[in-house]
Amino acid sequence: MNKYVCTTCGTQYPKSHEEPERCPICEEERQYVNPDGQSFTTLDEMTESGVYQNTILQEEPGLYSITTTPKFGIGQTAYLITTGGYNVLWDCVTYLDEETIQTIEELGGIDAIAVSHPHYYSAQLEWAERFDAEVYLHVDDQTWVMEPGERIRFWDGEELTLNEGISLHRLGGHFKGGAVLHWGQGGILLTGDIIQVVADTDWVSFMYSYPNLIPLPAGKVKEMAEKVKPLSFHKLYNAFHRVIAKDANQAVQRSAERYMNALEGKLFST
Repeated sequence: MNKYVCTTCGTQYPKSHEEPERCPICEEERQYVNPDGQSFTTLDEMTESGVYQNTILQEEPGLYSITTTPKFGIGQTAYLITTGGYNVLWDCVTYLDEETIQTIEELGGIDAIAVSHPHYYSAQLEWAERFDAEVYLHVDDQTWVMEPGERIRFWDGEELTLNEGISLHRLGGHFKGGAVLHWGQGGILLTGDIIQVVADTDWVSFMYSYPNLIPLPAGKVKEMAEKVKPLSFHKLYNAFHRVIAKDANQAVQRSAERYMNALEGKLFST
């Protein structure tokens, strides 16, 4: 039996004798099925191929990025916060090998895994089991868990404190349970793509579906911006290694205003 992994979104499935017939994550309108058809692999096949590796970089004191090369699945970056003897992995990537495990153990391991939304659930239980960690997901997205497990902890409401200075905040938007992580000590907000840093890294945007370019309504974007406004942060890291390096909260607020103006037609000449 194998734990099959969707090659398009990177989601891992429970052990089975045969590949899944479909991937509900990809079939939903916020993602997509590869035009060449659905396909699956396994972590064993990935490691044995010798093709993949995880690049772990220190972004700043106490913060490390983890990115799989070449790109696999959606291609997101995960982040490891190491502070006060309590390490948190924010979002997750599918690929995991012994080199990655050794490097992370040298950094103190992983005490908790928190994931922004279902597109990055990937191989979260594989990581949790290897590092003896618990996985924190918002209960509003419970239906999208393809591989249930005892290590998963569903949290409810608008905020959850993981440890002193590290908290999760439900913004919704991209997914109903879409969350961001606030690291107060570092003055950092980690957003996955619940809030997305755009090409001009002084700005962000918000979408219901990124690959299918489906926007969010103005009222929801206003609500999201208002939820992060009271948080103290000057940097923002998204899921694709883009960073707002200063005045990040102000960038979110003015970006939300621009977004709402665009939906109301105020940015366009007639």
